[in-house]
Amino acid sequence: MNLDYEGAIELIKSLKKSELNDTARVIVFPSSLFLKPVIDLAEVEVGAQNFCANDNGAYTGELSIEQLKSIGCNIGLVGHSERRMIFGESNEVVKRKVNAAIQKNFSIIFCCGEPLDVRENGSEFEFVKNQLDESLFHLNQDEIKKVIIAYEPVWAIGTGKTASAEQAEAMHSEIRKWIKEKYSTETGDQFIILYGGSCNASNAIELFHKSNVDGGLIGGAALKSESFIQIVNA
Repeated sequence: MNLDYEGAIELIKSLKKSELNDTARVIVFPSSLFLKPVIDLAEVEVGAQNFCANDNGAYTGELSIEQLKSIGCNIGLVGHSERRMIFGESNEVVKRKVNAAIQKNFSIIFCCGEPLDVRENGSEFEFVKNQLDESLFHLNQDEIKKVIIAYEPVWAIGTGKTASAEQAEAMHSEIRKWIKEKYSTETGDQFIILYGGSCNASNAIELFHKSNVDGGLIGGAALKSESFIQIVNA
């Protein structure tokens, strides 16, 4: 929930393809209020921060997948840590959104990650595996290939603690291993896993050099075009 209308338009105008690494897939997720004007202006893909699992009806304040697709939005975030922690979205709610998206051929970035108490008691792998088992790994092999996973170390966001590139790689490696065990080696090797921690212009190169980190789900560092472009070009 950042930027007003003018700020959002100014930012998207500053992200010209000529400045961006053309080997990278770039998607921006503006406030839902500004989706249509950003889609009309953007030279990159545009996604939704949130959507409803229901098709239509009495769900005041929600956005359906069909509504989003009707304005040219074809990808959304699912299970972001803030949706889980602030707005109470359980693994079951996230699963319903995953199923709706797959059914309607709507691409998703599935977010997972552990809070501070889980990291401190050493059960982070079990916690994240449970999120995947309860909300994502019911999909079949063809369906899972339509998903991107983003790992968010919730304990390192806004806490003053920092996740190292090695810690990010350790979790990404485990996630890829679980995908291989559940589906196939080929599926695991080809799967895109993004890092959703405090990735910025100064640490992006180090993070993206890790063999199992395929990109980033960027927060505050994406609100200024200079740092956004540096991260993409990393």
